[in-house]
Amino acid sequence: MSASHDLELLSATKSFGGWLKRYKHRSDSLHCEMVFAIYLPPAAEEKPVPLLWWLSGLTCTDENFMQKAGAHRVAAELGIAIVCPDTSPRGTDLPGEHDSYDFGSGAGFYLNATQAPWSQHYRMYDYVTTELPALVQAHFPLNGREAISGHSMGGHGALICALKNPRRYTSVSAFAPIAHPSQCPWGEKAFSGYLGEDRESWKEWDACELIRAQGGSQALMVDQGEADNFYQDGQLQPEALQQVCEQTGVPLTLRLHPGYDHSYFFIASFIEDHLRYHAHHLGQR
Repeated sequence: MSASHDLELLSATKSFGGWLKRYKHRSDSLHCEMVFAIYLPPAAEEKPVPLLWWLSGLTCTDENFMQKAGAHRVAAELGIAIVCPDTSPRGTDLPGEHDSYDFGSGAGFYLNATQAPWSQHYRMYDYVTTELPALVQAHFPLNGREAISGHSMGGHGALICALKNPRRYTSVSAFAPIAHPSQCPWGEKAFSGYLGEDRESWKEWDACELIRAQGGSQALMVDQGEADNFYQDGQLQPEALQQVCEQTGVPLTLRLHPGYDHSYFFIASFIEDHLRYHAHHLGQR
């Protein structure tokens, strides 16, 4: 068994009859130690349960969602496990890695970097779609059915993972995703650093471009707060996602919420809708 399969339990906290646990392990994909969190509902003590992946946004860790989203009560009721990976490699200390909030530490963008020095460690796509799924399936009572969701950069990640892996996830949703990263400042900065200046290569990691190229049949569910300053500044561009989905026939439910911003207050307000949506597709309700 490789080192990446050895888990070190960091903490275990009882919550709504289930358990929130944090683990550390050595990642073969990222060549560093990583931490992730898992919420196991009470039903997991009796039988394998389905899994929702939650991908967090810029500057976040595995802890933000688990502490702020208020998801445990409904996940416990529905019998769904939730796994929260970290948002980037940690402890690599590459030159410039910690200089800004939107590139490097906490800003892995769920892609596989091709440019040095980032390509050695910044392979978050491989980590969240291959390495970590194999690890959690080996160690926890999961039944193999998976859904995926996320927020902001993590919403981008959720869309990318689902679009690049048709039929892998029963359902996909996102809160305020970076929907068209190749055409916004956050994405342009990250993609040029991780992938280089060839904008054609960026399309592989842009939800709008993937849909434009391949279409798809899996329904997408997106919530966006209208008072979100990043929405107003053009970082998120849900309208671009809506337009390309209409052009290609990809089913999209886009809900705009007046008064809501980009914070976890927004997520906490609507997380129950998303959990019940995923439970329906996971066969739990």
